[in-house]
Amino acid sequence: MTNLLPALYEGHASITLQTLFRDALEAYDDWEEGMPEPIVSFEGKVLLISDVFEWMKPCTDIMPANMLGIVTDRLTKPWNGEGPLDEMTFSTAARVMSILVRRRVRRFGRGSIEAFADRFSQTMHPGQQS
Repeated sequence: MTNLLPALYEGHASITLQTLFRDALEAYDDWEEGMPEPIVSFEGKVLLISDVFEWMKPCTDIMPANMLGIVTDRLTKPWNGEGPLDEMTFSTAARVMSILVRRRVRRFGRGSIEAFADRFSQTMHPGQQS
């Protein structure tokens, strides 16, 4: 499914991909226990956040500071980057988040199929009432 995303250019992500990564981080941050893995939307397509994190693993761009907290707040050890301001690349963040998603899915399962179906249906038909 990640072939729906734009390619990285020599390890660099477009602002569109960086924004999608931020959306995936925020979706993870809002993920409630027992619910299915969060999804994000890109150009009308629905993606699991794990797909976004996987896609960004080769990205060598430095992550903006406003995204850093979502990742570092979940680490069991304090983050100590090699840059002057504890910089973190999207690659490092994507690897961390991929592990966190896998652990959570393993611990709680993907959630009920009914919850996923309801959520998918709402994404595909926004504003439509049942």
